[in-house]
Amino acid sequence: MIVTFIHSEEAVPLRQKLLRPGQPVSSCRYENDNNESSFHLGCYEDELLISIASFSEEVIPLLSGDHQYRLRGMATLQEYRNRKAGSSLLIKAEQVLAERKVDLWWCNARTSVEAYYLKQGLHPVGGVFEIEGIGPHQVMYKQLK
Repeated sequence: MIVTFIHSEEAVPLRQKLLRPGQPVSSCRYENDNNESSFHLGCYEDELLISIASFSEEVIPLLSGDHQYRLRGMATLQEYRNRKAGSSLLIKAEQVLAERKVDLWWCNARTSVEAYYLKQGLHPVGGVFEIEGIGPHQVMYKQLK
């Protein structure tokens, strides 16, 4: 497996297939995708993109720390799960975030994968909430410094 930077548009097909099936492609493009400080990572096996993650500067008032990044659109093809593709993306992302002197990163985690994020060292904060058309979520975060 190879983890590398990708363009946001390269993430869109997997976002739509895995995170927003049946929804329009426009719902798979995030407003911060093309910000200068945003970055997108992909994990390839051979030449196939199997896992994606996007990070952008975004502060959530629920957490303390001036320099925060948000993870969005993390997904791995079903048949490649349990091969450490996602955790490989997070290791690379945390290296980038450390270089940028980021205090913490956070995400709106689907409750169905909360256990995965707990294993990655994230902590839940606040209560469970519903994102219409997607399902129940929990804010989770990881302190970096």
